[in-house]
Amino acid sequence: MKNNVPSEEVFRLIDDAVKGDKTALESLLTDVQDMVFNLSLRMLGTIPDAEDATQEILIRIMTNLASFRKECAFSTWVFKIATNHLKNYKKSMFANRPLSFEYYSEDILNGNTGDIPDMTQNIDSNILSDELKMSCTNVMLQCLDPASRCIFILGTMFKLDSRIAGEILNLSPDTYRQRLSRTRKKMAGFLSEYCGLGGGVCNCRKRINYAISTHRLNPQNLEYSSLESHEDSAILDYTCAMEQIDDIAMIFNHMPLYRSATAARNFISDLLKTDLFKTIQQ
Repeated sequence: MKNNVPSEEVFRLIDDAVKGDKTALESLLTDVQDMVFNLSLRMLGTIPDAEDATQEILIRIMTNLASFRKECAFSTWVFKIATNHLKNYKKSMFANRPLSFEYYSEDILNGNTGDIPDMTQNIDSNILSDELKMSCTNVMLQCLDPASRCIFILGTMFKLDSRIAGEILNLSPDTYRQRLSRTRKKMAGFLSEYCGLGGGVCNCRKRINYAISTHRLNPQNLEYSSLESHEDSAILDYTCAMEQIDDIAMIFNHMPLYRSATAARNFISDLLKTDLFKTIQQ
């Protein structure tokens, strides 16, 4: 939920939704949808998988709403549901094709990028480069195991403080900080050696044609460019209380947040027309 919505108002909406108020339920789901989508995108690495997982998580939120005990912020509860779902998600592209930093570095060093003809189809190279950067950084996160990936995303990209993040992941704040620090160092080591964003050898612009030839980039289907960036810094009801860590992995902190696609936003209104809505009152 957003910063400008008091907890009392959120709790009132929850009570009304559990009693059968569809407008209140739609407001609750709409307010957390972008948050869930962005978490899903970082955890799963592709937009289609993130959209599918977001819908499943929203259904879980709706059908379990009556179990929310108001012992934490609603968004903390939503994060718990979402992270538990995503850490064990088996239907994504990378669930059965796990990546590693070793595989990624091998591809960067030995991928044949020099003998490929122009495949840009007259699309601006700046647009293609940005598309590749957005795709690559999300895919790069898949080199981390699910638990480490979740810790890294919550701390670096969502900027949750260690107390809240630890509560979400059932870790003590100290344990969470230690694991986050280790994961950041691991990511920073890879970035500094291999990724151009961190001073490494790779360059998105030089890899455009290679990415197109290997079907990692489609000039006629620029998924990230079609998403609307979320400029509202109040997408979460948390402030940036995480300790300042000046390491190279913090480049992920500057990756944009996105609004859910129009089709995904329509999912909520369609969902409320189904019999699933009745389950929250049981």
